Amino acid sequence: MENAGTVQRPVNKTKWKKWLFSTLLILILISVIAVVICGMSYSSGTRSGVVIKLSRKGYIFKTYEGELNLGGISEGDGTLMPTRIWKFSVHRKDSEVYDAITKSQGKHVRLYYKEVLKNFFWQSETPYLIEKVEVVK
Repeated sequence: MENAGTVQRPVNKTKWKKWLFSTLLILILISVIAVVICGMSYSSGTRSGVVIKLSRKGYIFKTYEGELNLGGISEGDGTLMPTRIWKFSVHRKDSEVYDAITKSQGKHVRLYYKEVLKNFFWQSETPYLIEKVEVVK
């Protein structure tokens, strides 16, 4: 015997499909926006100094990270302000730039960089990505 008091409602599949489609569309849109923002260049320029460190870091995602000694600033009266260190990154796929920096380490160089708005953790630690290296002296 069936229960006369219980009524089974049909599952509204179109409502479920609309919810799933909307959720997927929102996730795809957020992903596209994140990728665009992480690749967008905020500024570009040059920094000059002596590369004092260049290393490959990371457990799973290896990135190239470095430090540039910008030097001290003479105030004219014989005093010298302390040196300033600028941290930068080299894109993993850009081995030519990495090799050029390695060869010019200890020399006075000019680094051409672009600053990105935001970066993913597997891209680099800093927002400053080196694009070109030029030995000054």
